[in-house]
Amino acid sequence: MLQASQRKSYETDGVVYLSKIFDLEWIHFLRDAFELALSQPGPLSEEYTPEGKAGRFFTDLDMWQRLEPFKSFIFESPAVKIAGEIMQSTRINFFYDQMFVKYQQTEEHTPWHQDQPYWAVTGKQVCSVWLPLDPIEKSSSLQFIKGSHQWPAHNPHHFGDDTPYEGTGLPELPDIEKGLSQYEILSWDVEPGDCLVFQGMIVHGSYGNSSSDVPRRALATRWCGDDVRYFRGPGEIAIPTSDPGLSDGDLLDCDLFPSIAL
Repeated sequence: MLQASQRKSYETDGVVYLSKIFDLEWIHFLRDAFELALSQPGPLSEEYTPEGKAGRFFTDLDMWQRLEPFKSFIFESPAVKIAGEIMQSTRINFFYDQMFVKYQQTEEHTPWHQDQPYWAVTGKQVCSVWLPLDPIEKSSSLQFIKGSHQWPAHNPHHFGDDTPYEGTGLPELPDIEKGLSQYEILSWDVEPGDCLVFQGMIVHGSYGNSSSDVPRRALATRWCGDDVRYFRGPGEIAIPTSDPGLSDGDLLDCDLFPSIAL
């Protein structure tokens, strides 16, 4: 499905843009699924736009555990094969799903961060498949620091109030916005059917949605390959949100992180 040059971009840059790789039927399917999820927010959903302010920045996760359309997407869509090919892995565990909605005229940013320090996993074959449901201009799309997947882990922060996670022992991420000119930033205009695949350690973030007529909806699915093991480091952790019954060093095979055939 993928070209060698695309796998190379992922390996060297930490992220790759894949054009028109999802059939638009999946996009329509997920738009309906998002409407269902918005009408039935889960216990882990969060609203990041203050009440009374324009726009809306909403996230939810683990939808697949309670809403059948998201489960169908995980097990039946091309996402698992894309993750397997891009990481050149012989086996894949699904990790979790997360939806992001920034309505029109939403100012709130997604702060610069690495994903993997939020998660109880170790290994390099960890990726996200980020699938937009709307046309998104670069100014509102995800922004990546090229090659930053080679950086060491940095301390996570809570998105809501920017407070640091406690007890991790990890250093703080540099002030990316202040020193933005020293980095090579990768970003793309994306259309429904395109996707971005990025490694779990790459530093990324996004700005608000300044559009007056188009929302910014995207589904991120997280995938783990051959070398990934469960490891719960010190301090706070975001994922998993419940006990998977695993010990440090275990493969992820369990009900929370199912192995899916490639």
